[in-house]
Amino acid sequence: MTAIILVIDDEPDNFDVIDALLSQEDYQLEYAANGLDAIASLESYNPDLILLDVMMPDVDGIEICRRLKAMPNWRMVPIIMITAIRSKDNLARCLGAGADDFIGKPVNGLELRARVKSMLRLKHQYDELQGLLQLREDLVKMILHDVRNPLSGLLLGLELIRSPNYPEVKRLHRLETVYSLAKSVQTIVEDLLQVTLTEAGQLNLNYDFVDLGALAQSCLTRFEAIAGQKNISLVSQLPKTPLTGIELDAALFQRVLDNLIANAIKFAPQESQITLTVTAFNPEQIQIEVIDAGPGVPEELREKIFEKYEIGTMMANISQIGLGLAFCKMVIEGHQGTIQVHPHPTQGSIFQIVVPRRPFQTSQPSPEKALTPP
Repeated sequence: MTAIILVIDDEPDNFDVIDALLSQEDYQLEYAANGLDAIASLESYNPDLILLDVMMPDVDGIEICRRLKAMPNWRMVPIIMITAIRSKDNLARCLGAGADDFIGKPVNGLELRARVKSMLRLKHQYDELQGLLQLREDLVKMILHDVRNPLSGLLLGLELIRSPNYPEVKRLHRLETVYSLAKSVQTIVEDLLQVTLTEAGQLNLNYDFVDLGALAQSCLTRFEAIAGQKNISLVSQLPKTPLTGIELDAALFQRVLDNLIANAIKFAPQESQITLTVTAFNPEQIQIEVIDAGPGVPEELREKIFEKYEIGTMMANISQIGLGLAFCKMVIEGHQGTIQVHPHPTQGSIFQIVVPRRPFQTSQPSPEKALTPP
């Protein structure tokens, strides 16, 4: 991204000199003939760096610097004072007003370019830090929002169950609702933990032979009650013969499918269908698809939604913390596979996973340890 440098100087010739000295750099230079005009137009300039002449009529550069540094939205924009007076008193006044650096006249091109690059580097680091702080703030808000809603439902459900007047015929249904809400909270916590462990390089894949069809069917079975609350039907399309020669980390892969199915239920409309397919894509690969009839994913977000904390388009009353799909991508790539989202030909999305039947450089477990999920 091109850096914007605002030059504030009452002499246009001085701007021309600076423009010539920085002409080989990828900067966008803006010019203001006096400090008050520059302050009034800061929003339109939106500078990354300010080169400010000290000796100007009416209001000098030192006072302009002081005013700029007193403005909350602009105090972190670096200011390089340009001065013909190199006395220690004058330089002290510049620094006392909040200047970040200074350069003497006549301006030397090598020195100017070095100081500009230094200040822009600091500004870039500050912007990155601000971005991280904003990300943390947004994340905290999302976590609080996503945890508060199921917790409120949990407390309400438990209060009803505890009530001696609560109808017995409704108690089992209410217990199922409370259980699903508790699972939602657990999923949020586990997603946070798993993403943190993966980034720290502490998430190891424990490969074993897995019956992938049985694992997929068990995932659908766990979500039947939750899907039933929206009258959503869960459909499986699995191979007729068991896919038992597949090497996976069963626990992590199950969580990937859980995330994708839970995500599909969130966005699928009432009385729609979610389909889970498992296909022997070719002798070397397995393809898994989760197909829903939701609003779909815009083209510009089909890559970004797998990034941490990217939540896409917010939808009312839908929890979207933005970690589940990032976790899925980390696990699938750990299995040397790929995960993508495609538009459904009619309506909705197709989340597609492709993994090798037998990953590279894995230990060879014994057939006796083949896993068949409950």
